[in-house]
Amino acid sequence: MKQLLNKKLKAYTLTEILVVLVIIGILVLLALPNLMPLITKAKTTEAKLQLEHLAKLQQSYFFEHSRYATDLTEIGFIQEKLTTDGKDGKANYKIEIVSANNNTYLAKATAVTDFNGNGTFNVWQIDQDKNLKEVTPD
Repeated sequence: MKQLLNKKLKAYTLTEILVVLVIIGILVLLALPNLMPLITKAKTTEAKLQLEHLAKLQQSYFFEHSRYATDLTEIGFIQEKLTTDGKDGKANYKIEIVSANNNTYLAKATAVTDFNGNGTFNVWQIDQDKNLKEVTPD
C-alpha cells in the first residue's frame, strides 16, 4: 500500500500549465483586433432583421388603416430587452419609429453599445419603400 502512495505519477506542473495559459492569452490578444469587424458585422445583422420585420408590420398596418403607425405597439412590434437593461437583455439595438404619416414612415435602429470602442454607435434606418441603409457606421 505504501508503494502505491509513494509512487510518482506523470503529470504537468503548475508552472507548465501557467505558461500554456499565458501563451493562449497572448494569442487571443493578437487575434482579437482582427475579429472585431466580424463581431460588429454579425451584430448589425440584428438591426437589419428587426427593421425588415418592422417594415412588414408597417405594411400590414398600412393595408388595414391606410396610414402608417407612429407607435411600435400599434403594429404589434415588441422590443426585446436591451443588453443595457440587465442580465436578461439580449438586444443590441433600440428600435424606434422616427416619423410616420399617411404616406411615409422612417424607423431606425440605434446600437446601445459601442461595438468596437471608437465612441460612435451604429445606426440603421428603413423607410416605407424598404430602403435599408446604415446611417452611422461603427
